[in-house]
Amino acid sequence: MATEFRLLGEVQVHVDGQPVDLGHARQRFLLVALLVDANRPVPVDRLLDRVWGSGQPRHARNAVSGYVSRLRRILDGVATITRRPDGYLLAVDPDTVDMFVFRRLVGRSARPESLERERELERALALWRGEPFGTLDAPWLTGIRAALAAERLTAELDLVDAALAAGRHADLLGELATRAAAHPFDERIAGQLMTALYRCGRRADALRHYQEVRDRLVDELGMDPTAELGRLHQRILASDPALSPERPAAAPGDGAADGTAGRPVPRQLPAPPAVFTGREAALSRLDGLTSGAAVVSGCAGVGKSALAVYWAHRVAARFPDGQLYVNLRGFDPDGAVAAPAEVVRGFLDALGVSARRLPIDLAAQTALFRSLLAGRRVLVVLDNARDAAQVRPLLPGSPGCLTVVTSRNQLGGLVVVDHAEPVPLDLFTDAEARAFLTRRLGAGRIAGEPTAVAEIVRRCGRLPLALAVVAARAAAHPGFRLADVAAELGGGLDSFDGGDPHADVRAVFSWSYRALSPAGARLFRLLGLHPGPAFDTDAAASVAGMPAPAVRRSLTELTRAHLLTERASGRYVMHDLLHAYAAEQVEGAEKAAAAVRILDHYLHTAYAADRMLYPYRDPVVLSEPAAGVAVGALGDRAAAMTWLRTAHGTLVGAVEWAARTGHDRHCWELAWSLTSYFNLSGGWTDQVAVQRTALSAATRLGDDTALAHVHRNLGRAHTQLGRLDEARTHLDQALSLFRAVGDRANEAQTQVNVARVLERQGRDVEALHCDQRSLDLYRAAGHLTGQARALNNVAWMLTRLGDVDLARTLCREALRINEDIGNRHGAATNWQSIGHLELAAGAYRTAVDGCRRALDLFAEIDDLAGTADTLVCLGEAYHADGDPAAADDTWRRALTLLDEMGHPEADRVRGYLRPAPAAGAGRPA
Repeated sequence: MATEFRLLGEVQVHVDGQPVDLGHARQRFLLVALLVDANRPVPVDRLLDRVWGSGQPRHARNAVSGYVSRLRRILDGVATITRRPDGYLLAVDPDTVDMFVFRRLVGRSARPESLERERELERALALWRGEPFGTLDAPWLTGIRAALAAERLTAELDLVDAALAAGRHADLLGELATRAAAHPFDERIAGQLMTALYRCGRRADALRHYQEVRDRLVDELGMDPTAELGRLHQRILASDPALSPERPAAAPGDGAADGTAGRPVPRQLPAPPAVFTGREAALSRLDGLTSGAAVVSGCAGVGKSALAVYWAHRVAARFPDGQLYVNLRGFDPDGAVAAPAEVVRGFLDALGVSARRLPIDLAAQTALFRSLLAGRRVLVVLDNARDAAQVRPLLPGSPGCLTVVTSRNQLGGLVVVDHAEPVPLDLFTDAEARAFLTRRLGAGRIAGEPTAVAEIVRRCGRLPLALAVVAARAAAHPGFRLADVAAELGGGLDSFDGGDPHADVRAVFSWSYRALSPAGARLFRLLGLHPGPAFDTDAAASVAGMPAPAVRRSLTELTRAHLLTERASGRYVMHDLLHAYAAEQVEGAEKAAAAVRILDHYLHTAYAADRMLYPYRDPVVLSEPAAGVAVGALGDRAAAMTWLRTAHGTLVGAVEWAARTGHDRHCWELAWSLTSYFNLSGGWTDQVAVQRTALSAATRLGDDTALAHVHRNLGRAHTQLGRLDEARTHLDQALSLFRAVGDRANEAQTQVNVARVLERQGRDVEALHCDQRSLDLYRAAGHLTGQARALNNVAWMLTRLGDVDLARTLCREALRINEDIGNRHGAATNWQSIGHLELAAGAYRTAVDGCRRALDLFAEIDDLAGTADTLVCLGEAYHADGDPAAADDTWRRALTLLDEMGHPEADRVRGYLRPAPAAGAGRPA
């Protein structure tokens, strides 16, 4: 059935072109309340507020249940409404809801690769039939209406830009004059009208309109026009030929010239706050910004992050090229402040830059980040910054981008030097505090006890975080009188009246902590030891040494008390102030035992993940985990990679935390357990960082085996980063240590690593000798996996040196061993090597067969790098065999993968696809 949910006008539902009777206004309110959050659960309290506002009837919950039942019957077959523990969820195809279709079309039109921009914008605007939500009126709809109106205007102006670019300036004059009169302070509209006037030969009128706009801005707002409008004015004065009506050349951000076409559009904003109240002055101040930076500052718990995220969602459509978000952890109680290099790497990853293509130093990473944002409209939210030095490398340079920074500090350096707009955030006013409690507890309960409400507001000092904790307590006990809730606060909150907010919120936390059950209180304080703000159920169970079902009950208790936030199913976040307070409550033997359990959880789960990723890696022997530790259940390789990616930041932090707290064995063993993950994901910089920490820990332990492993891991990471001298230094130390402890297998693997350094230096004969030495060592140790690996490496070097016959024999021997032991990764590598050597021998059909076999195996183990390398060889074999069409198709497939990974081989393969020069060779023969 063809279904349409129409919100951009009167609320309607059409099925197969026929309207559906939605019933009375309250029922339509409920449908809209679910549709605006389609495919996400909407808490019942929020539905009640949206349907009735402050005038909820006594049996409102029963009424909602009845409305839902009727809507289910009405929408049978086109949408489903399900009841969940966290509210009601309306499951619907977003492409059937005009509001979502409008946003999708507008977003798609703004992408650099969009070739039908005008058509998509016209389709988007054609969905509008009037005022959004028609005659339905409620306070909660006001903000959504305003946001949609802003998005519609932006889309209309984007369409004007597209029409101007197409040379239809004469057709636009009337429309632009009318719009300029309706929006006299909008400089984008002014610029469009000036451009159209100039192109129509009315240069004097264009200059006159600029002067009118400038005078109006100065006289009424006390501000000059933006630099962008000023530049347009100067270009008109100079009769700049580039303003002629011909379509302009590709802009820096359109992807045609700079290679950004097809890059992902990041949408990193966390979910907006469930309840947001007041802050109109701050929101208005932010609304006035179009580029540059703003600093939202205020005391801890005042709601800076909530404001930034709420506003960012409200204006997301103004930034069609994406929204980037990061918590800088500027005041993390463990001192785990996010380094600018860590953040820039995360942003580059979100913008589609492969880890293998990342520059090594921060300056180069920052330059790449700013280059990628040039000419694009991106919103960057830097949450919880410590100081200007942490923020400054993260500021985009593009005038189309806007950065919002939140911090407990004023960041005067950003305001003075970088001209950031200061947006100070104070405590709630009395009215805002009361409105906040009303949204949480209901209008009837608040109106019934005005004196108690005033006392709660006074004792909480109008601090939003403190009010949230108190409201959670009151909401959990709807039978409590608010006067009793206020009395429970006691004298500890008296200091809120003009006192230090840090001490004030601690008093609220102490009250909330004392109200917990014994199990909940114990879990809360032990979570203060966790090395990072985010964790899952297994980590919490390990911290407490409790079974998962029991810890889930305590997690639910802490979440309901607003002492934790459940960001996703089974994943939790603790506010840094709460984290600091919790850490203050744990001490002595309880603290020491919990620290060991935390590290054991991450060590043993990471080790299990490593074994999933590469089971043929020589293991290290771990001690048994402490009693009560929950080791994550990782069913397969994909689950292992997912867990490692999700816990990445915590794992890196745990290595550092283990070193700081004297758990040196956990430190180096956890670093060892992350090696396969970093190797597969290209995280060489992170690998160097954790292995350096592990090196200090292993040195303190005086453990030669540990030192040998760490030196070898550092050597391989430095090799991948091109730091060959540093790599060789570490690898030589690893060789000496493995010899001293009599570990032949790991000595052999280190010889392999040395060979790769020599190969990169062009010292192929020396590299061959190292590979042969590794083969001798593996044979002496009876190590089959290593023997197969070394045989393949020797064959590879022999192929490079021209001895293809012996290379073929060794490759076949390596393949037999890998097939016997079931090592699919090794077998794939062997077939790939066979493809290369047969190509070198001129046996092109045999090379094609070897490459195809390798591709099948690499696909089974999801090895993209191996697949790309094999496709390059396969294309060369097709080309040499006289099939240029098959070669081109294969190289294009390879190039797609190589570009995704930022692989240095991409340019060489791109050269294969260029037209061959007339004089002869240009592609591989």
